[in-house]
Amino acid sequence: MGCRGSWIGILGITVGKRRRVAVALLLAGLFLVSLEAGAGLPETLKQVKRSVVAVGTYQATGRPPAKFRGTGFVVGDGRHIITNEHVLPRKIDAKRRETLAVFLRKGEKVEIREAKVVRKDAAHDLALLSFKGKPFRPMKLGDGRKVQEGELYAFTGFPIGMVLGLTPVTHRGIVSAITPIVIPAMSSRTLDIKHIQRMGSPYKVFQLDAIAYPGNSGSPLYDPTTGKVIGVVNSVFVKETKESVLSSPSGIAYAIPVKYIKKLLKK
Repeated sequence: MGCRGSWIGILGITVGKRRRVAVALLLAGLFLVSLEAGAGLPETLKQVKRSVVAVGTYQATGRPPAKFRGTGFVVGDGRHIITNEHVLPRKIDAKRRETLAVFLRKGEKVEIREAKVVRKDAAHDLALLSFKGKPFRPMKLGDGRKVQEGELYAFTGFPIGMVLGLTPVTHRGIVSAITPIVIPAMSSRTLDIKHIQRMGSPYKVFQLDAIAYPGNSGSPLYDPTTGKVIGVVNSVFVKETKESVLSSPSGIAYAIPVKYIKKLLKK
């Protein structure tokens, strides 16, 4: 006790000060823990990669046999996929045994599952697919109502599709704005039919300060610490309206809020 007291005397710390120092150290520790939690993306990503698939077509005699059109992710019972509606091919050559398919990379192997369209939500550019066989790991859906501007999120998908191959790529970005899907046209000359249609039923989307390429369409936007999905990245559908009156600024991506996924699943 005498020794400890002498050190306290040397440091000039009173009992009251010791308590304040203890509280300060505790807060500092919590801050460090929060930093570590924010750096939890590598661990989360290991799980997310087991749930993110490429969406496209497969034809055994084709050259190449697989054609990637976008990204999707597993939900529900592990046999359902959420993707963007515009990712789906307009035509399937059934005579040549072409099928809609999803592709999941497992190490050096790729699992291919024939898929079918269960339901579409064209207004929000969403589609629900299903496949048979052993289920994949589903992602959990978060609460998009709690999303705030400035928060950091991640999305994983297959940018530029066939060019980079079946290698999932991850980006991070903050929600820079929660904004209506349409903006007023600067003049009637810039209006098109899609812009007019969406002005009739506007809704809000998440704007991100991150680049999403066409192959990223359908990628899950998720919390980097929990892996819960809060939106679906959309690199085409939203821009067709929001940027039809602009010069297509780079470095901006959009995401459809998760509440529309939940509505689609409830149907």
